[in-house]
Formats: sequence, structure tokens, C-alpha cells
Amino acid sequence: MKYLERFFGLAVLMIFLNSCGVSKSIHNRPDLSNYDASIPQKIKVNDSTFVAGNNFFLKNKQGQWELYVEGNPLQIGKVTGSLTQDLMQKQEAIFFNKVEDLVPSKTQQYLLRKFLAWYNRKMYLHIPEEYKAEINGLSQFSSSNFSEIAEPYVRLLYLHGAHDIGHALQDLMLVGCSSFAAWGEKTVDGELLIGRNFDFYAGDEFAKEKILAFVNPSEGHKFMSVTWGGMMGVVSGLNDQGLTVTINAGKSEIPLGAKTPISIVTREILQYASTIEEAIAIAKKREVFVSEAIFVGSAKDKKAAIIEVAPDNFGVYEVKNTDELICSNHFQSEAYKNDGRNLKWIAESHSMYRFERMEELISEENKLDVPEAISILRNKKGLDDKEIGFGNEKALNQLLAHHGIVFKPESRKVWISSNPYQLGEFVEYDLDEIFKNREGNPATETISNSKGNISEDPFVNSKEYKNYEEYRILEREVEAAIENGGIISEEKLSAMQQKNPEYWKAYYLTGKYYFEKNYDAAAKRAFEIALTKEITTVPDKERIEKYLQKLNK
Repeated sequence: MKYLERFFGLAVLMIFLNSCGVSKSIHNRPDLSNYDASIPQKIKVNDSTFVAGNNFFLKNKQGQWELYVEGNPLQIGKVTGSLTQDLMQKQEAIFFNKVEDLVPSKTQQYLLRKFLAWYNRKMYLHIPEEYKAEINGLSQFSSSNFSEIAEPYVRLLYLHGAHDIGHALQDLMLVGCSSFAAWGEKTVDGELLIGRNFDFYAGDEFAKEKILAFVNPSEGHKFMSVTWGGMMGVVSGLNDQGLTVTINAGKSEIPLGAKTPISIVTREILQYASTIEEAIAIAKKREVFVSEAIFVGSAKDKKAAIIEVAPDNFGVYEVKNTDELICSNHFQSEAYKNDGRNLKWIAESHSMYRFERMEELISEENKLDVPEAISILRNKKGLDDKEIGFGNEKALNQLLAHHGIVFKPESRKVWISSNPYQLGEFVEYDLDEIFKNREGNPATETISNSKGNISEDPFVNSKEYKNYEEYRILEREVEAAIENGGIISEEKLSAMQQKNPEYWKAYYLTGKYYFEKNYDAAAKRAFEIALTKEITTVPDKERIEKYLQKLNK
């Protein structure tokens, strides 16, 4: 991958240059002297239920982990680490093993570690002290297996920037999120309604065990967020003031150094803002290192807005004379009207296609309610209900999401998808009920409101879904054979196409495999079929056309 190659080139350069500031960043630790570090003892109720004072960690019947923690920043970090230790260490192993799969060479892994130390050398200067204290508390329960990468505290800092790096390295296909809001005349009860898919993909194992965290901090607002082991930043969340935050990647250049991770900015907004104006003020004071749209919903304002941040720009997008707001992965504010990178992304990526699909689906409904919002998030078709193949990034449901989520901020309610993807049951939680009467009352069974759950998508029990899962296995086999010069039978190539017949990539991979084996006629035939399908991006289409040009010569 060209971006990884650039990373390795920079890493080599950094080893031979004076890496000023690296040692200081590696050894920096937050001042914990003003915090009460005492935490209650963890008690195991059973294999999936743990309590510690008022705090608890349990798994519901949908397979989601529910976490409640309270206290000062250090206590929240330590209690979270204590309760979630096994899961946190498991997630860390999954993530770093994924990196090892991407970078199998030991030499390149060494260079990558050196590069990360240099690249993240200033991150600690851009993270609020209270969050460094929380991360320090978490790190006390980290694994000791990855010390060659960095010490646990430093490693957790790095992991909070992984989401941002994934956005910058677009060719790793880690992201492609979709969000929308409706209110007033556009919803059944007039309340603000927000839906979003978080399409951050770091492997199937990584997405299996989500944590639904309910946090009662000593300062700021109580809030919930959807997260994973070791992650205290926020990617999707709602606070007790009825303010929501979600994040959507914008097109970024490879940044030259880490600053404030987006998930830390959104954590600060969720903990300390109650209005859109307060959210904007917090976002403005933080320096970020990638481009991101922060989608904010506010019960007090009874609407939503988008805060668009980048290392060199800042904009706010609010709609007038309409009761809906849509966000995919491009910017819409006046500040980015002439931004060349953004305009190119709109023209060449799948972002505008998904934006228009959301417009189309919302317009089909006279007034939205929660089940209809979830139906939009689960939609697998293209514009005009075209069949575009399962897993296509032009679909709102790309069948890889870490989670789908729907908020009703004015009611302090949230619905969160259970596995797989957005297809499982959406589970309802009521923040007012959850944060009420917690003193001396740790839960040992789910804190969800099962009466409000939305049923699983029937698609999950269909033949088409089974075929798609089998297609994904075949796709990986073919990609590995192409990369390593291996052999794939004609039957497997044919099966890959039959399992997902409308997906362009099945034919592209077939063509690429045959091209590498010099089976020109078969390659040409496969590439020509691929061009008849809904191809995800302009560069993807151009790549196929270049193969055909070579074959036609």
C-alpha cells in the first residue's frame, strides 16, 4: 500500500535524524497527586457479570457488554480497567494482530514502531490532563504482551489516535460513515431523531464485543457511549442534557504528526456541552490532525448541526428552512466551499452517492420514527433501489459496521444495534432511568428497556446473507492468492461471483487473478462485466479501465 510505504520511508528517515521530543513524550505521565486513587474491589458474580461498589459490567442477552462507572478521572480509568480487563486485553491483541497482518515483515514492524514514536511525539501536549489521568488508570490493567510497541500508558495513547490514522489511510478501507437527523414536521412526534452507522472496520473479531458505557464523572455531564475495551474516547454518544455526538471522516492528507484525537474532542464535547454553541466552542479550542465532521444533536436547540474540523480549517454547517440534516464523508459548510481536497472527494468517492441515498430514503417517509430510522440504516440497496451487491460502500449498510445507533435526545433514549453489523436487534436504553438511584445499587442484569427493542432484520436469516458471508471468505482467499501468487480454482472464482452476483468487486478480483496468470481472454471478460456493475469510486473504475487498455493492446 502506497501510504504504508511512505510511512516506512519516513520511519527510516526518523531513525537517522534527531527525533527531538520523542523521549520526552514516551516518558511523560499525568500528575495524579490531586486524585483519590482508591477504587472498590471487583467482585465476580458470574462469568459475564462483575460489580465494584456502585460500578458494574455485564453482558446482555444480545451479546452487548453494559458498563456503568463513576468517580474522578483516575477512578473511572481504574474501575473501567479493573472491570473490563479481560476484554480490554483481548481487544488490544486483536488490534495489534491486525496491524501485524497488514505489516508482516519484522523489519517493517520495527520501522513502524519507530515511526509511531516519532509521529505521536506531540500527542500528549494536546490531550486534557483529566483524560490522560483516565488513560493512566486504564493502562494499569493493560496487557504486558506488547511492550515492544510501547509501555501500556503510551500504547493506549497511540490507540486513541488509531481511528484518526484509519481515516487518513483511506486505502485501508477502515471507514465510510453515514448520519442523518430529522425533527419538527419530519418526525412522528416532532422530537429530534438521529441515526448513524459507524463503519470503522478493524476486523470481524474487533467488532464482536461492543461496550455500552454509561459514565457518571465527578465533573461535567453524565453520558453514554458505544465503545470497546481500552477506548475512553467517544465515537457515538448521548449525555443527560440531551446532546449527542457522532463522527464522520472527511478527506485528509497524511498528517505529519498527531495532535488531539477526534474521539477525545468528542468526549470533551459530550462531557461538558449541553448546546450546539457550547460544542462548537470546545471543538474550536482543540487542534486536530485529520479532517472530521462532528455531527451534534441538541435537545435544547431541538435540531442538529455539523462541526467540520481539519488541521487547517474550521466550519459549521446548519440547515435553514428544513427539518433534516444529512452527513456522509464530505464537508458542506461555507468554509470548505472551495477546498480542493473536499471537492475531489465529492467527485470521486462514494460519499455523495450515500448522501443522495439518505435524501431519497428520508423523502420516501412522510414522518420518521425509530423503526423507520433503523430501516434506513439497514438499507443495502443503491439509488432508486438498485441492487448494487452486498458489501458495496455506496450502500448505507455496507455489512461491516461496528455499530448502528439511533438517538431521541429530548427523551434521553438511545437504540444500539447488536451483532451482526446493524442487522441484530436494536436495544433501547433510557439515560434518565439508568442514572437514577445508582447509589448502592449495582446492576446484575441488563439495564436496557427490552420493551422498546426493535427486532432484528429478517435479512440475517436469509439465504442471501449466508451467501454473503461465504462470499467474504472467498474474497479473502482470492485476494491472498493474487498477493502471494497462489492458485485459485475456476470453481472458486465462479462461486465468488455467484455468491454476490451484483457486486463489482467479485468480477474485478476474478479479472485481476486471470490477468496475473496471463489468461487474457478470461481477464478481459471479467473486467468487462465489472464495468457493468455499480463501482464504488472513480479510481476503482479507472483501475479496471487501465487493465482493459493493457489487454486490448
